[in-house]
Amino acid sequence: MDLSLPASTTPVSEMASREEPFKLLAAGSSALTPSKPQMGPGGMPSSERDHPSSKPHIYHHHQPIADPSQSILLQNAPEKLVYDIHSCSSHSPNYPPRNIMVNKPTDQSSRWSSNVNNPRQFLMIQLEQPAVVETITFGKYMKTHVCNLKEFKIFGGLEPENMIELLHGGVKNDTEPETFPLKYTVNNLLFPCRYIKIAPLMAYGPHFNFSIWYVELHGICNKSVMEKVLWDYYNYRETEVIRLCLKHFRQRNFMDVFDVLQQRTQLQLEDPFLTELHKVLVMDGNFQKAEEMMEIALKNELFEEYVFNSAYNPIWKKITFRSGRFLDWLVWSSLIFRSTGVATPCVRGGHQLCIDVERSRIYLFGGWDGETELADFWFYDINSSEWNLISMDTKKDGGPEGRSCHKICFDPSSKSIYVLGRYIDGESRPNVNLDNDFWRYDLTSGKWIKISGNTQAEGGPELLYDHQMVIDSAAHTMYVFGGITISPDASQVVYSGLYSYHIPTNRWQLLRADCASSSDHSARGVSSHQGSPSPPLRSRLGHSMLLNPVSRELYIFAGQRNKEYLSDLIVYDIDSETVFEVTGDYSQQGGPDAGFTQRATIDPELGEFYILSGLQRDRPSGANLADSSKNTFWCYNLRRGKWARVYHNNNVGADYWSKMKDIEPSPRYAHQLVFCPNRKVHYLFGGNPSDPQNPNMRLDDFWELHLLRPKPVDVFRRALFQIRRQQFRELCTQSSDPDSRSHALHFLQSQVAAVVDHNDEKDSKDFRQLTQHLLFLPQSSPTESKVGGVSPFNNLRGSHHLHGGMSGSVVSAFWRENDPTQSETYRSRTDLYKALVDFFPLSMREPKQDLINLI
Repeated sequence: MDLSLPASTTPVSEMASREEPFKLLAAGSSALTPSKPQMGPGGMPSSERDHPSSKPHIYHHHQPIADPSQSILLQNAPEKLVYDIHSCSSHSPNYPPRNIMVNKPTDQSSRWSSNVNNPRQFLMIQLEQPAVVETITFGKYMKTHVCNLKEFKIFGGLEPENMIELLHGGVKNDTEPETFPLKYTVNNLLFPCRYIKIAPLMAYGPHFNFSIWYVELHGICNKSVMEKVLWDYYNYRETEVIRLCLKHFRQRNFMDVFDVLQQRTQLQLEDPFLTELHKVLVMDGNFQKAEEMMEIALKNELFEEYVFNSAYNPIWKKITFRSGRFLDWLVWSSLIFRSTGVATPCVRGGHQLCIDVERSRIYLFGGWDGETELADFWFYDINSSEWNLISMDTKKDGGPEGRSCHKICFDPSSKSIYVLGRYIDGESRPNVNLDNDFWRYDLTSGKWIKISGNTQAEGGPELLYDHQMVIDSAAHTMYVFGGITISPDASQVVYSGLYSYHIPTNRWQLLRADCASSSDHSARGVSSHQGSPSPPLRSRLGHSMLLNPVSRELYIFAGQRNKEYLSDLIVYDIDSETVFEVTGDYSQQGGPDAGFTQRATIDPELGEFYILSGLQRDRPSGANLADSSKNTFWCYNLRRGKWARVYHNNNVGADYWSKMKDIEPSPRYAHQLVFCPNRKVHYLFGGNPSDPQNPNMRLDDFWELHLLRPKPVDVFRRALFQIRRQQFRELCTQSSDPDSRSHALHFLQSQVAAVVDHNDEKDSKDFRQLTQHLLFLPQSSPTESKVGGVSPFNNLRGSHHLHGGMSGSVVSAFWRENDPTQSETYRSRTDLYKALVDFFPLSMREPKQDLINLI
């Protein structure tokens, strides 16, 4: 076994601006010879370019479902559940809790209202019979109301005293009913409920009591189905109780009790491989064998799940340039000519990037430099770190005229770049052509083709800007969503809908018109297996849209509509042509604040999408709203439904960012971000720094973003370090004579040092701290530990002493004197085992909870 392991990190996928998998697997396998487990979002802005100057809602529930549960859900359509009021924390005299059982949206008194507004308020519902509760619907008053629940939590369970959280959300302060999905599986089993607890956290009026107008629950309550659900759930709970007992007995070294319980129940505490690791490491102290088992785990790829779930380490790198193509001298005046003699694109915002992954090229077209619409066309060669100018003026070369706030996308199947849309300021509109031209650039021939002079005349969108566009290359179809249409009247705000464009037949189709009024929301449905109607799409501008080519879904989130910044996440299923709102406000679920002009990418392989922030709305003082750019990068794990803030720099001020100009990119919006899946690297170019002293300022800096995670071999190295650290500590406790000190020092210098990443600050600190064990050797019995051999713990089988009928007080005294867990060596080995187990898949491990913490 090679113990000289390199310390390294592996760049982890970012995402290529348009895809993301909601349908992903998360499973695991276990055996004595382990196998690899399956792992399975002030006024209307005129554009991104110059923004600063210028029936119910349904949230579709995507969660992993075990096959039997999925079968039950598909075979049993949800039905309205009958309930009564069990209890409440308080209520106002005129607004008792039973009012929520009747939907009277025109009756101002038909509601439950708490008597106070502290966070300990609740309303408990009791179902007529146990059920799998899939959704909860909140009805509302006919007008907006300060007592509506801006934030709440929903809990459920079979007993009022034993409940788990099913939802953390909030209703919109409008008049439309909202339906939310609830968590209805636990450990891939359907979760039965008899009680539902609604816990208000915040009302829209900060000092107002909480009000709920109407509640409706839907789920499965079929008697025969629920008998099986209850049996499976009770059996799961019984199994987990026994496993917790097994874990507790082993931690306390009551091994004879452990053996009897395991033999009687035929239940395994964990994967047999980990049981063997515990015996080898904790009971026998055989560190060499423990290292060999960790090597087996590495070879069987058992650390992959840990690597995938590890936090990212973001690394920004400013791109510098080696060389550039020779250009005619007349061209230089319109470019940035750097001290290196390299021509690169000039400053801009509202430009567009796309990437040809196969050829490792990033294409840039157009934008706004603060004064002029740009028509230059470039590509950046990733391999050579070189910008190459394709055209200084695409219009002169038979292509589109200069533009900003347009969209481009690359089609790998035809080796083409498509261009659609542009911004035209209000003063210019009466004097220019407002037709929506549509272009294709053929990379093979290097020629522009004008597909259409006016897509609106062919069933496509009107001229629009700040929309989103993606291509499903396998289906030869383009999708365009959102943005604002441009008309001669600049005061008119009309949002564009969702269109598809079939490339081979040159055919446009309007898939979803904009939801122009709130009354359109009445068509919203819940989920496909319920057969409910699909909701309309609420259009917006400055949003994100990603394509998942595997699940064939579009993901739409964030953006701005009128004065509202959005933080919703919407899924459009291409094959079924249905729409689901996953969440109406992901900021309440630990995600980013509502935003506009953020940039997003996705990695379907890892099941994650990423957001680099743009403009967000702050409330710095009083009720005045202000927009600001934030330097924040987020990751959303689709398998777990969890947000993680990967990078954040909240510093402001020109002096600070002047010092950081070569270290991290400054905050901005109207920038562009693309992702190279082969290299797992993001590329960021340009944008608007939103400098109040210089509103026309734009940027031309170019950055790479690497997201690093440990490699499995790094996990292996860390495991060896932890094992050898324990072995060294035990060597230090054996004896204080000089020979023992010398042996321990040699082991530290040769064996422990060999598995330390000396470039890692934490590893180096942990290593240095080990020397204190040589200076302060504790006095201990030489029989307490036998390093590398058979431990005397095997002779302390604990509870066999109890069979002699000892009284409780005598037993207690006995264990105070003889409990092997009082041994520091046993405790430290147990802690080491627990640390090593964290590297293994969750499906292989002992229960996370400790029995003693449940008392």
